[in-house]
Order: sequence, then structure tokens, then C-alpha cells
Amino acid sequence: MSGKKIEILCVDDHAFLVDGLRAKFKLEPNLVCIGRLPSAEDLIREVDRLRPHVVLLDIEMPGPDPFEVASDIKARFPETRVIILSAYVRDHYISAAFKAGVWGYFCKSDDTDEIIRGIRKVARGEFAFGPKVAERCMPTKGAKPQHDAAVGSKLEILSKREQEVLRLIGRGLSRVEIAKSIARSPKTVDGHRERIMAKLDIHTTAELVRFAIREGVAEV
Repeated sequence: MSGKKIEILCVDDHAFLVDGLRAKFKLEPNLVCIGRLPSAEDLIREVDRLRPHVVLLDIEMPGPDPFEVASDIKARFPETRVIILSAYVRDHYISAAFKAGVWGYFCKSDDTDEIIRGIRKVARGEFAFGPKVAERCMPTKGAKPQHDAAVGSKLEILSKREQEVLRLIGRGLSRVEIAKSIARSPKTVDGHRERIMAKLDIHTTAELVRFAIREGVAEV
């Protein structure tokens, strides 16, 4: 949409961040912030009323699940494209975001110019990722470059059982406790752990625990 106004709705409970983005948008020839919400509570109604081209959506806010809201926007307002703008870049957040049908994912610490370039790309119908997200993402086999593109993360290469074992490892359970929890033998748990470490290129259990905690897997 070269030359046309790109109307943006910001959804974030940090007013300081939104004010900074608004100031930056005013310096751009065709970016305009048409509204701001402190949560996703009224987002569907506002999208219906304002019909923004792009929604910048935080994922750590009070109110409804932002991924469910993003999925709802995609289904009901396909002309509106959601970009996640978050302080957190975790594999399970990335996976949930793209399963919800978002068009982009940026970290709040990314350079503002990088975010603006991403907004322009998304408005043109292209997917956009910040550098911290891009280095974690892997294109899913057979993914298309545009609307139906699929994006995975490191966690996506793990089976459901391996993700469950990783979650329990992150919570500090012993191999025997994990075995009881998943109704398998400790030897089977050892096999799962070895495969998880190989897939994630992690070499010690301590590193694996840190990974699970850092990515928020142990909190699920």
C-alpha cells in the first residue's frame, strides 16, 4: 500500500511505549496511530469500528488471551493484520502467535526503525520478524511465502511427549518422578531426555533446565 496511509491500532498497557511509537509514527510520511487500548478486552469491537490496517499487540497484559483474540481478528477481519510486539521472545510464544495467524513478531527492544520496516512489510502483505525472533524461527517444510506461511520454533521440533518431559524437567522433577507422571519407566524418560538434548543442541541437564525456565515451558 505504497503512498497510502497505514492506520495502526496499538494495544499495550505501557502508555510510555505507545507514546514513543506515536511520536515516531508522526515523523513517517504514511504511518498513523488511530487508537490505543490498554488491553485486548475491547479489541474486537475497536477493530470492527476502526478497521485498522495493522494491530500492534502486546501479549503480557491483563484481560483475554491475546493469541485467541489475534485468531479471532484473522477470522473476522482478514484485512486487518496483527503484529506481536512483546518484551518476551520465547519459543512457545512464537509458536502460539503464528498458529493464531499473526503477520509479524517483534521484541520491544528491537530498533524502532526495524519495527517500522516490519509494519510496512506487513501492510504490503509480507510476513515480518524482528532479528531476535528471526534467529529462533525455522520455516516449516512446504510453507508458502505469504498468507498461508507457517513458522515454527525450536520447540516445534519436539514431539508432544518430549515437550511434556521438558516441562517436567524444567520444574525440577527427578527422572523417577517424571516416569510416574507420564506412566513410563525411568529408562524411557532417559531416552526422551537424550533426544530432547540432541534436537535442541543442549549438552547438560542443567542447560536443559535453564532452557525450559527461560522459555517459560516450565510455567505451562
